[in-house]
Amino acid sequence: MKQDNGEQAIYKWLETVSDPEVPVLNILDLGIVRDVTLNETGTGGQEATITITPTYSGCPAMDVIAIGIRMALLSHGIEKVNIENRLSPAWTTDWMSEEGKRKLREYGIAPPGRKSENKLGLFEEDIVVCPRCGAEDTELVSQFGPTSCKALYKCKVCHEPFEHFKCH
Repeated sequence: MKQDNGEQAIYKWLETVSDPEVPVLNILDLGIVRDVTLNETGTGGQEATITITPTYSGCPAMDVIAIGIRMALLSHGIEKVNIENRLSPAWTTDWMSEEGKRKLREYGIAPPGRKSENKLGLFEEDIVVCPRCGAEDTELVSQFGPTSCKALYKCKVCHEPFEHFKCH
C-alpha cells in the first residue's frame, strides 16, 4: 500500500496506541489497523479515517483503542478523526507482526505459534513454546485465560505458568 508523507506520519503516531489488554503491543504490532486515509477538509484542516478490525467480534478493548487513536491524531493537529470497524475479513493472528510476537514473548506471553507438523492432525493441540525457558513440553491448563484471546499453560520443564495468545 502506497503511503504519502501524511499517512506515514499517522502510522508513526499509531505506534503510540497500545492494546489495553496487552499493553506491551501497539495496534500496529497487533495487526488490527487495516487502512489509513488522509484528506483535506473544507476548512483547510485534515480529516483522517482509520480502519481497524477487532481481534474478535465484540472485543471490549475496541472502544478504548478508538479513543487512543483519536487522542493520538487530535494531539498532532488532525482536525477530524473517523474510526471505521471492518469485521470482514476477520482478524487473524497471521496479521500480528514478528516484532509484536517478540514483544509478547519478552513480556512472558507465548505468542501464537505453529501448528502440529502432522498434516492429518486437524484436532491436535498447537505446539506452544514456553516464553520463559523456550521448552516445547507444555500443557494446557485452561482454554480460558484472563482475556478471551488468551489461554493458560504450564511449562513441564521450568514448571512456570504462562499465558498463550491463541491462534485464530
